[in-house]
Amino acid sequence: MFEKFDLSKKIYVVAEIGINHNGDLQLAKELIDIASSCKCDAVKFQKREIDLVYSKEILDSPRESPWGKTQRDQKEGLEFTFEEYDEIDEYCKNKNIDWFASSWDIVSQEKMRRYNFKFNKVASAMATNLEFLECVASEKRPTFISTGMTKIEEIDEALNIFKKYNCEFMLLHTVSTYPAKESDLNLNCIRTLKERYGVPIGYSGHEASVSPSIIAASMGAVVIERHITIDRAMYGSDQAASLQKDGLEQLVNTLEKIPLILGDGKKKILKEELDVSKKLRYWNS
Repeated sequence: MFEKFDLSKKIYVVAEIGINHNGDLQLAKELIDIASSCKCDAVKFQKREIDLVYSKEILDSPRESPWGKTQRDQKEGLEFTFEEYDEIDEYCKNKNIDWFASSWDIVSQEKMRRYNFKFNKVASAMATNLEFLECVASEKRPTFISTGMTKIEEIDEALNIFKKYNCEFMLLHTVSTYPAKESDLNLNCIRTLKERYGVPIGYSGHEASVSPSIIAASMGAVVIERHITIDRAMYGSDQAASLQKDGLEQLVNTLEKIPLILGDGKKKILKEELDVSKKLRYWNS
């Protein structure tokens, strides 16, 4: 299925909603509307069983948030129920936009199978959890694998699991800081990953600006994933690393031009150039 991600045709754009919906279904729908109106190809969410992902000590610790005074209040406030995900599923179908989710534990991964996603996504944080990777790869669903916080040797180990299950995968170059500084992005890793693994490479950006994603696409990234938000000043750890509607619109409009501008790389003389040549190369007249 990843064969369709051909830079000569179209760059696939994923608008990551993640937890930027702040547990508000209406806000999630507004973010889907933004992604749809900006002509993104997909939206992505996240799913956690918080008692599996976090220890009781962490969940009981204090944290002021719109939902209460503990980490548990905050974590529970950010999670959608499956009834709410059912609405999201129907809403995305009506908008004719793909959607999928990155799970952060095996139980969530298994429960989300009910939506029969076109793709799976392994978040950078989960890329070294071998038991979780076995669960994902066993589904044999084309999978995006983010590579932030991950050594080359750890990527090798993860990919061996996907190869064992004959599960198609795509690597996303990622720097897992929120927001990421442009000086830390190291986009040449796109070429490094492509040369080492010989698979399609994408880019998942956490910077506040638009230009690195455009540069990544011009370097061969065939998928661009960016967090989106209604307002970067909103409550939430990912909001500042997200694009608002104007930035997303600018990004998608520019990405649409890249395959046309890059062309096929074959050196040729245009008919219009021949006409110019007759005028300027006087010694050939």
